[in-house]
Amino acid sequence: MTDTAFREIAASGTVLITESESSSLIDEELALQAAREAFVASMTGTAFPVVIGYSSANRFTLKSGSAGELVGVKVGSYWPGNVEIPRHNSTIVLLSPETGRLAAVVEAGTANAYRTAAADALAVDTLARPDARTLTVIGTGNQALYEVRAVTRVRPIDKVFIVGRRPDAVRESSRAVTDYTGLPAEPAQAQAAVTAADIVVTATTSRGPLFDAAWITAGTHISAMGADGPGKQELPPELYDRARLFCDLPDQSRSIGEFQHAGPAELTALGAVLTGAAEGRRSPDDITVFDSSGFALQDLTLAAALLRRHHNS
Repeated sequence: MTDTAFREIAASGTVLITESESSSLIDEELALQAAREAFVASMTGTAFPVVIGYSSANRFTLKSGSAGELVGVKVGSYWPGNVEIPRHNSTIVLLSPETGRLAAVVEAGTANAYRTAAADALAVDTLARPDARTLTVIGTGNQALYEVRAVTRVRPIDKVFIVGRRPDAVRESSRAVTDYTGLPAEPAQAQAAVTAADIVVTATTSRGPLFDAAWITAGTHISAMGADGPGKQELPPELYDRARLFCDLPDQSRSIGEFQHAGPAELTALGAVLTGAAEGRRSPDDITVFDSSGFALQDLTLAAALLRRHHNS
């Protein structure tokens, strides 16, 4: 968001965008553009350490940051007992850069699913082979469909495999993918699906590797989207000696992301690749891994984009 646009909106008084409003405003294009802005801004902006809180079985995180006119915090919540409403939710608070007073509150539960998937799509667009056509998604939760929708916008995917622990959930997720995208999506066993994949996306709450490193073939790109807390893990550490490793924020990735299990391996920020400060894929045979632990600038740029669209609608 330009300085002028943000100042104009902030000057009109505190803006509240409800969940129903943000759900109607968000789409893949807006989310992807906001993600690109956030990752570029991460090279000069500031993202502060994540604070993790608990309330009984419930969990919430606070991610804060600043970049230019954008200053604020995202509260992400996980209430596992929710049945009729989503277990995950998100609220973004923007502050006035001049006064620190409340400028906007954006409820962004659905938008957060788009935001997470957009980071995946940005990584795929930057790192995966241009001819990648087979996508394997490990995970059958709410996020899985958003990941497929986002990735298929940036690569010519013509085959999707869905892997999960519960056969009924795998079948339901496969049907949802086909119904929404029109692409053939099949339930599959992990080894066959991972071996066949050009792109592997993991979107789970796992605390252990989801597949064997030997199943990954040359040229594959992997996006690990699930690890965002201590002890979480989706990938086998044996993979790291064969792969080039990318992430949103290296320090954060080592503390709460997938690469807390990567030891001293070299990590490259995706923003550095986007700004030309670092190399991405070097050859068709490279195995590339992207870890998304999520950072506040993604949420702030998303909220700003939603405010702009709300203001102009």
